[in-house]
Order: sequence, then C-alpha cells, then structure tokens
Amino acid sequence: MKKVNVVFGTIYGSAQFTAETVTTAIEKLGFTAKLWQPNELSGFVPPQDELLIVVSSTTGEGDIPDDISPWFNELKYSAPYLPSLHYSLIGLGDSSYDTFCGAIKQFDQLLAELGAKPLTERLEIDACETMEPEIEAQTWIASWHHAVTSENVV
Repeated sequence: MKKVNVVFGTIYGSAQFTAETVTTAIEKLGFTAKLWQPNELSGFVPPQDELLIVVSSTTGEGDIPDDISPWFNELKYSAPYLPSLHYSLIGLGDSSYDTFCGAIKQFDQLLAELGAKPLTERLEIDACETMEPEIEAQTWIASWHHAVTSENVV
C-alpha cells in the first residue's frame, strides 16, 4: 500500500487533533502514514508515489495558518510539477464568514496548479455545525478509503 503523508496547519489545535485522528484511522486500514509537524515541512515536496492529505483551519480573511504558510509559500514559489500526486483536503472553518475554509481552498488551487489530482472532494467542516471536527473527518475516512481503492492508487 502507498504511504500517506498527512500535513496540517492549525491555529488553536483543532486541525492538528483532526489530522492526528485521520492518521490513526488510516493506519488502522493498513496504510503507513506520516503525520508531518509544520516545523518539519521545510524542503518537503510530496512524493508522487505517495498520497497526501492536508488538514487546515482558516484564519483572518481566509488566510492559511502561520504554522503552515511557510510550506505553502515554498511550494508556490518552487512550483514542483506533481502530475502523479493524488491528494485529499480537509478544511476547518466557520460558515458565518465569507472566507469559509479559505485556507484549504488555497491549497486546492495550488495543488491543482502544480498538476496534482484530487482523490476526493474537499471536506469542509463547519464550526457552526460541529464542535468536534475530528468526528466528521473520521467518518470521511470511509469515502477516502473507497476512493483510494477504486482509483487503484494503492
């Protein structure tokens, strides 16, 4: 099975806890998963023969959290071509703002510009509807797993 890289950007810790929950669930399915801490991401270019999951909250005016923005900018400016990379995105936000899940939408746009392909539809978790985003993400793992096996990317 392919290795899964899980990357997160967080403000108050919810995205980190969600990423940890997702990583544990993926490992229970038999995948090897690496949860990257934001301070470990300098120079990291997701290997195209592995899968990528990005979990991010949104700050300010739809901005990427400070802990992961250096990596986002590094990818943006180095612009590695990633046509064989398959990715999934989990965004945490508050739908009472116009910039709901703005950070994960920016990741989606960047990864698409780099040639990567979405494996699943973007999961956007609304803080107005749930206080436990990790529960929604854990439920989402079933559709992620189905996409991985049906797309033959394992």
